[in-house]
Amino acid sequence: MVIGVPKEIKNNESRVGMTPSGVFELVKNNHTVYVQSTAGEGSGFFDEDYSNAGAQILPNIEEVYAKADVIVKVKEPIAMEYGLIKEGQIVFTYFHFASSGPLTKAMINSKAICIAYETVEDEDGTLPLLTPMSEVAGRMAIQQGAKYLEKPVKGKGVLLGGVPGVQPGKVLVLGAGTVGIQAAKMAAGLGAHVTIMDINMKRLRYVNDVMPNHVVTDFSNELRIRKHIKTHDLIVGAVLLKGAKAPNLITKDMLKDMHPGTVIVDVAVDQGGCIETTKPTTHEDPVYIIDDVVHYCVANMPGAVPYTSTIALTNVTLPYVLKLANNGWQSACRMDKSLEKGLNIVEGEVVYKEIMDAFDWDAPVLEPV
Repeated sequence: MVIGVPKEIKNNESRVGMTPSGVFELVKNNHTVYVQSTAGEGSGFFDEDYSNAGAQILPNIEEVYAKADVIVKVKEPIAMEYGLIKEGQIVFTYFHFASSGPLTKAMINSKAICIAYETVEDEDGTLPLLTPMSEVAGRMAIQQGAKYLEKPVKGKGVLLGGVPGVQPGKVLVLGAGTVGIQAAKMAAGLGAHVTIMDINMKRLRYVNDVMPNHVVTDFSNELRIRKHIKTHDLIVGAVLLKGAKAPNLITKDMLKDMHPGTVIVDVAVDQGGCIETTKPTTHEDPVYIIDDVVHYCVANMPGAVPYTSTIALTNVTLPYVLKLANNGWQSACRMDKSLEKGLNIVEGEVVYKEIMDAFDWDAPVLEPV
């Protein structure tokens, strides 16, 4: 089979869909791999590295899409790519359809096979292709939040770890999944006081068991959230509803209860955000201020650390790419039920219910293969 790895063209996205090591494994399995020239440079991988691994280098994105049976990417296609996607072509990437009607309709019209990293799901409910980027984003949420708490960038002027004689900063984490756990771990490591909230008591018990004493848990509901936002310096939105739009846990009217200079980092922005005032930003222009509250809502946070992120992503996606290339998408999905759950749109039909629910569409959803 022919696999294409185009260069990412989303704003400040330096990750690439496959490392040279991943290309080597595909070529070893008798597949042809086309990589767009300079696609990996942002992640520290150069055309020579891919050529040495057995890839063929193509000069532009149009040729990669034209030749490939399978497109392996990082981020969802943007408008200029819609017309390049062919009927029956497999596109394997993060899609986050529930947050974008135009993208969803474009992929329906393309009649491609859209397999979303974020909905590939193991039997135990874990999301193996989302996990590594969630780990990166959770850790980065604290790194970025700490920076934007500084006064020159309109934050409260709080040092998260404090110093002797000065109380540490307070971090509120909404959600105790992978993002939330990693955010809490990083914040705790800096010495901050951390409150992590969730509606899943099993997750809260797990947090209590593994985290130090200055990480405390609280059951999530609106009244408790309203209480905590008044006293916390950094708020991390870490809520994920698999394949669906995130709920708004903090509404616009709640911003007035926050101290001026409070920082919100909404990692759920890819799924529409769990803060009502969230709107996607970029690494180039990452923050905006509403009611004196600093919002950091970059939609591709791991793209800021592309070397780490690209290797972590290829580690988990490569086995699935090999299954798709070796067997074709239908056989691969029949054999691997985790991969089957990644099917979102198939040849013009939505096969993932949460996408329909996100847009209140009534059209029937086909059963996966």
